Amino acid sequence: MPSPITSRRHVLALLAATPFAASGCAPSNLPDAYAAWRTPGAGEADPRRHALAHAILAPNPHNMQPWLVALPGENEIVLSPDLTRLLPATDPPNRQIVIGCGAFLELLDIAARQNGHRADITLWPDGEPQPVLDLRPIAHIRLTPDASIAKDPLYAQITQRRTNREPFDAGKIPEDGALQTVLAAGPGFESGFASAPERVARMRDLVWRGWSREMATPAALKESVDVMRIGAAEIAKHRDGLAMDGIAMEAMKALGLLSRETMLNPESTANREGAKIWKKLADTAPAFVWLRSADNTRATQIGVGRAYARMNLAATAQGLAMHPWSMALEEFTEMADLYAEQQAMLGGTAAAPVQMLARIGYGKTVKPTPRRGLDEHIKA
Repeated sequence: MPSPITSRRHVLALLAATPFAASGCAPSNLPDAYAAWRTPGAGEADPRRHALAHAILAPNPHNMQPWLVALPGENEIVLSPDLTRLLPATDPPNRQIVIGCGAFLELLDIAARQNGHRADITLWPDGEPQPVLDLRPIAHIRLTPDASIAKDPLYAQITQRRTNREPFDAGKIPEDGALQTVLAAGPGFESGFASAPERVARMRDLVWRGWSREMATPAALKESVDVMRIGAAEIAKHRDGLAMDGIAMEAMKALGLLSRETMLNPESTANREGAKIWKKLADTAPAFVWLRSADNTRATQIGVGRAYARMNLAATAQGLAMHPWSMALEEFTEMADLYAEQQAMLGGTAAAPVQMLARIGYGKTVKPTPRRGLDEHIKA
């Protein structure tokens, strides 16, 4: 008699061969989850909307897209946090959310320049919220036509940039010069890279332990599971969160092997298979890059996000893939020992922390992450 695993494989193979599993298509009455990536800002007469159509493509934690914008007057933008899109279990001080909003501002600035406008950005006009975010705005932006403004060569990479959650080519280590170019694109912070095999091996071990700790912490695990979008229909409906698409995902969902209930069970088939996938992501990382700041103010966190966005764009220009691996930098209680270990490994402290860590290398081309349409980010 075939084993249960063999039987599952046979059923998965059968489902993968059917039009249902192979198509992975969302119902036609649902939005296109990837439309925002195609010619953003095309046809927009308002330069603010043109810039914002690029800004919403910024990398951000769990793809929560945690921003709301208002468009007062004729040339102003007010950026505020969307307090319904925070990650309190894994990011209790909202530090990573703020970094994502910094990436948003950098892409906005780059796109405004491309359109012949200067973006004058005033951060935290009503003061920095501590210890967590509140309704106070993150930034006030004024766009002004400026014929002398220099266009940024990284603009061309905005729609090409990806967060690559696939295995990298472990045998193809990026050259030091390429990594230095990536770091130089995000000035203003202490940055570094690791590509020597012994050091990379130590970092692979630590980032994997960070992932495992998050998975073993019920509140942290549930927070991720709650925003997983399983299959094309869910992805199209929400256009945010952690997309799980493709033939295998559709088939496992159809079999009942992949659901939010199974993903909350550490011993489920879905989680065991998921652990194997993530372990491979860690083990194939040929190099890592990071950013450390001199302090940890909200303004500094915004600056880190801007620098990281530029680094990601610069990596894209060189054909390099990047994937933030932030678990051991998360500040919830159960991660405290690994947080301290990660900071010490990279020269950070609680007061002057390592803010971003990403694996970097060469990987296959991947789809962009889903995005909600521009109008869904604009407050009435």
